[in-house]
Amino acid sequence: MLFSGGLLTKRTVPPPRKTPAATLAPATPALPPFARALLFTFGLIGLIASAAAAWVHYQLLLNPDYSAFCDINATVSCRDAYLSQYGSIAGVPVAAGGLFFFVLVLLLLWANRGKSRAADSVPAYLLVLSTLALGFVLYLAYASFFVLRQACPLCIATYVAVIGIFILSARYASVPLSRLPARAAQDAGAAAMSPLALVVSIVFVGAAVAMVASFPSPEERPAVVPLVQLPQDQRDELARWFDLQPKVDLPFATNGAKVVIVKFNDFQCPPCKATYFGYEPVVAKYKDRPNDVQFLLKHFPLEPECNPNVTNTAHPAACDAAAAELMAQEHGTADKLTDWFFMHQEELSPATVRRAARDIGHIDNFDARYAQVLQDVRKEATIGGKAGVESTPTFFVNGRKVTPAVSPSALDVLIEIELQRGKGP
Repeated sequence: MLFSGGLLTKRTVPPPRKTPAATLAPATPALPPFARALLFTFGLIGLIASAAAAWVHYQLLLNPDYSAFCDINATVSCRDAYLSQYGSIAGVPVAAGGLFFFVLVLLLLWANRGKSRAADSVPAYLLVLSTLALGFVLYLAYASFFVLRQACPLCIATYVAVIGIFILSARYASVPLSRLPARAAQDAGAAAMSPLALVVSIVFVGAAVAMVASFPSPEERPAVVPLVQLPQDQRDELARWFDLQPKVDLPFATNGAKVVIVKFNDFQCPPCKATYFGYEPVVAKYKDRPNDVQFLLKHFPLEPECNPNVTNTAHPAACDAAAAELMAQEHGTADKLTDWFFMHQEELSPATVRRAARDIGHIDNFDARYAQVLQDVRKEATIGGKAGVESTPTFFVNGRKVTPAVSPSALDVLIEIELQRGKGP
């Protein structure tokens, strides 16, 4: 109170101004524009490199002979890195994990908008994620440079992107890591209340699962069983049995080899696959002795389209595969194509056969030549029918029918017997 002109008066004091609640504790600002732009750039680089790596890895799983743009020379190459033990984890390609990581980074940067409640948490989230990713890429870099002794260009691009994200997120992370779990729970709850964020999350998870599921599982080559020395009594019994088998003349060129083994084959026949891999040690033993031993693959597909000896279609891609193998002989790729067919026997269909013919057999006119080459397949199947072939595989050793297929060691003994007989008295 004050005295004014001898009167006691009351001074009017204006009420205090109210401060808006939002300004009492200003939120930590979002990332500076230039930092956000840099993080986005690193995320985009990593995403593009990971997508390219995933594509190359996918193609290599389908075709080990696939030549990618990143296979520059013996030292700078993607192939060995992706097909090595470091290229996948629990059957999931590392490139798929890279795609998942960089998409998540870009989504978090999208959440780092100024009006987003999670804006100030994003740098801390990125720091945690990039720290884990940094440890992983350092391990991969060591494996690439010092174990495989290869420089994978796409891998290096992802390393650079991860390092850049780590450095920037460490610089701008403002939320203490101890408070991050609670903030993460709050932000997840807020995201669940946002229809847009919920849809984006569902699409992200669904796309990640679909991408991993779309990768073909790498098939392991069956283990090679080494040849064993059969006891003399078994060798004698095998020789007596072999001499009792009927002998036929097969009109195939042998180039004067002393021993000719003819296999009538169906690429979709499981026992044909088993003998292909099982006889590998025998084929390898005589690979450099063509004057002594010749191995001939002839076709007997269990499909009436190209085999007059059968009436029901057991293997709908067998004719296509047989025709592709004959076409590949002209390109010198028949062995590679045969190997691919047996390695991927469960996947064979007319469509996959045509793709393999193009990518592995280097056949670019398959459909145009198919009808003509199918006549050659039919001729081989007709010869097989006249020779007494009733099932696949059926083998002939110097014209003597060997069925059912004998063990690799027994086949090796039969070859030795015929070589010895070929020397004469």
